[in-house]
Order: sequence, then C-alpha cells, then structure tokens
Amino acid sequence: MNLEKVIFGFFVLLAATLNFGFFIGDISNSALHNVYELLAAVVVSLITTVLKFGDRTQIGAVHLATSLVADLQLVCAAVVWAWATKISATGLTEGATASVVSLSGGALLANLVSVVLLVVETASFRRS
Repeated sequence: MNLEKVIFGFFVLLAATLNFGFFIGDISNSALHNVYELLAAVVVSLITTVLKFGDRTQIGAVHLATSLVADLQLVCAAVVWAWATKISATGLTEGATASVVSLSGGALLANLVSVVLLVVETASFRRS
C-alpha cells in the first residue's frame, strides 16, 4: 500500500464531502449552511491542491486544474459570505446566501470530477 496515495485519496474525498455537506439544503436559507463547514471546505481544498502539485502526468494536470477551480469557487464563496456578514449593510440576505451556495455548488462539481478521475486512475492501475 502506498501511503502517499492513501493520503491523497483521503484529502480528495474529504474535500468533496465537506463541500457537499455545506452545499446541501435550501439554497437561500443561511441557517442550513454553516460558515465553519465552508471554512473547513476551503482549508481542505487548499491542502488538496498542494498535494496535487507533484504529479507530472496528464491526469495529474487535470487533477490540479479541478482543484484550482474548486479553490477559486470556494474562496469566492467565503468572500461573498464575509462581505455580506461583515461589510454589507443588509447582512446575509437570501440572495447572498444563494450566491454563496451556488459558488459552493460549482466547487462541488469540480470536486466530483476529481473524485471520478481518482477512481478511473485507481481502476486503471496495474500491478507489475
């Protein structure tokens, strides 16, 4: 068993599941979307991106691209949340919540592509 692959797979799946946990629920109800879950999704997504830097293969490049997309979407979601709660006079409205959750949904799609790539890569692995 390759410990590096186990850690890599763990973080890819953890990024997807944390993002899913934040995403699920009524899109405009902020009570169903925990800010700490969003923060955890951002942090784990960034860690996952760092883990993907060493792979020089074509599938590694696509893994990195999906991770960068997820990072961008999640960081934008966190910025919108922070803007709405800390700077905006209107606070976290239904529209702002919908924007945050929508951005998280885009990151979730990127994470799902990454999980599919991981499964395909694992299934095509042949022992020598």
